[in-house]
Amino acid sequence: MSELDELYQDLILDHTKRPRNFRDMPDATAWADGHNRLCGDKLRLYVRIKNGVIEDLAFKGDGCSISKSSASLMTEALKGKTVAQAQEIYEKFHHLLTSPEEDESDADGLGKLAALGGVRRFPVRVKCATLPWHTLQAALKNDQAPVSTE
Repeated sequence: MSELDELYQDLILDHTKRPRNFRDMPDATAWADGHNRLCGDKLRLYVRIKNGVIEDLAFKGDGCSISKSSASLMTEALKGKTVAQAQEIYEKFHHLLTSPEEDESDADGLGKLAALGGVRRFPVRVKCATLPWHTLQAALKNDQAPVSTE
């Protein structure tokens, strides 16, 4: 295992054991539920937006280490971003995990989110990592239908 892979693994484990923004948010302006039936991940994602800026993000639920760390890293990365910036980050992150070949530039601008790039080597786990992101997309659209990765 390379030193970089080990660093990324440590980051993912840290966010799994001590997830950031893992809480209810009574003053959320929107929320959505997500479920990955294959792995059993379930989460509720809360978002508070004011003047087009994501002021706060939080989540609750149960899931595997990949989904929990992805949700934790996502909430940290998107706080204070505009909805348009969050959409750009979503597109980059989704490309990182779903593009067929690894490219160093895929992780450009993603910061700590790049730690989840190794998930692309395990296609069944991509759904775990992207569940929080698809759930955020639903929340931003005020779509109350449960999100599924199936």
